[in-house]
Amino acid sequence: MIKILGLGPGSREALTLGALEELKHVKKIFLRTVKHPTVSYLAECGIKFESYDEKYETAVSFDEIYKNIAMDIIEKSNLYDELVYAVPGHPQVAEKSVSLLIKLCKEKNIEYKIYPAVSFIDALINALNIDPVEGIKIVDAFDLKNQLLDKRCGTIITQVYDKYIASEVKLRLMEYYKDQSEVYFVRAAGIEGLESIRKIKLFEVDRQKDIDYLTSLYIPKNTDSNKDFNDLLNIMDELREEGGCPWDIEQTHKSLKRYLIEESYEVLEAIDCEDYDMLAEELGDVLFQIVFHARIGKENELFNIDDVINTVCYKMINRHPHVFSDLAADTSEEVLANWDKIKRKEQGINTYTDELKHVAKTLPALIRAEKIQKKAAKVGFDWTKVEDALDKVIEEYHEVKNVYNSGNMEKIQEEIGDLLFATVNVARFLDIDPDFALNYTIEKFIQRFQYIEENAISRGMSIQQMSLEQMDLLWEEAKNK
Repeated sequence: MIKILGLGPGSREALTLGALEELKHVKKIFLRTVKHPTVSYLAECGIKFESYDEKYETAVSFDEIYKNIAMDIIEKSNLYDELVYAVPGHPQVAEKSVSLLIKLCKEKNIEYKIYPAVSFIDALINALNIDPVEGIKIVDAFDLKNQLLDKRCGTIITQVYDKYIASEVKLRLMEYYKDQSEVYFVRAAGIEGLESIRKIKLFEVDRQKDIDYLTSLYIPKNTDSNKDFNDLLNIMDELREEGGCPWDIEQTHKSLKRYLIEESYEVLEAIDCEDYDMLAEELGDVLFQIVFHARIGKENELFNIDDVINTVCYKMINRHPHVFSDLAADTSEEVLANWDKIKRKEQGINTYTDELKHVAKTLPALIRAEKIQKKAAKVGFDWTKVEDALDKVIEEYHEVKNVYNSGNMEKIQEEIGDLLFATVNVARFLDIDPDFALNYTIEKFIQRFQYIEENAISRGMSIQQMSLEQMDLLWEEAKNK
């Protein structure tokens, strides 16, 4: 029989009578650690025990320590009819070694019994005068990076053992809360003579001199802290609900199309400018558009934001089997090949023509042309060298010349399209983004035009008063500059 009991938060008064009776009568007692105030009281009572503190000196991680302790207790249970494994606080509150031990007991059909105790959470709640009904989240400092923080409820951070851990905790919290947010530093909660509770700023957490194994943090509910995704959803709800914004209420999926495109292009502009404050702002605008569409989908009972997130998560997991499964892909080329194969299967694409048709018609024409050409090239439908692609441009140029005076606008449009398509092919062969190249030329045109206009103004003229010959001369000057 393995008797698993808690020693309470540290005060001898918090040690239960049941636990004390077991400690006095069971001969083999193993403590996870002697670094706990109650242990000195056990010694005063003449209770003999052994501890696992030496394992903290040799293991490379706490997970390894707790695993080794649990396995050793199982081995010891084969030697003794009954033994006690005692831990600080409540044995089933933030006690990894106990959860591992219980799992092993169940696997090996070993009898065990839990002796509950007052946990350090109880002591902390009492010391801070917190009502847990208002919402409490309890997080292990070692698992903080895997937890979702929520300013809408109070949060207790346990096991802030030293300044290094405190620093890691602070940095993680500062990603979500404001640096100046008020938090409570709690040491030895519920232990008379040792208890210390003080309100500090978040950025001061790792500057406290008395951080040790009895330290916890409490972050009160603070809805005035930095905005998060739920705030954005709430703002969207208010805008669309009765009494909200008349313009926002009128919008539909179709009416919002242009704004999603505009905001996306503003993101591209911020990237090109390498303006990262602007990039953060513009990405926020795109995110708002996504939330907007999700809200409309929810109103129409078609989908909601959770469906959007769920869909993209499963899609990314499915399309990255080299990360989330056992498929090997060591190069970007292998990744893209797998991606295309999986995408074809997901979308029911059975022929290469289906793949061409699947390229969105709403893409800008230059981008769509390039994507179509790349897909056709995969099956060998392509020029063998760039000179052939250049000859095709010349051929299409002459076809435009042959029809531009015909008055047949449909045929002229067709030949202009052929010329542009052939030009995109040349850009693709030379590994040039045609959209970028055209935008570069547009910027160059604007700069040269500006040079002409500024010269006209410096001569006391308006640009409309200049002759084409004068403008051409200035254009050539601008080119030379």
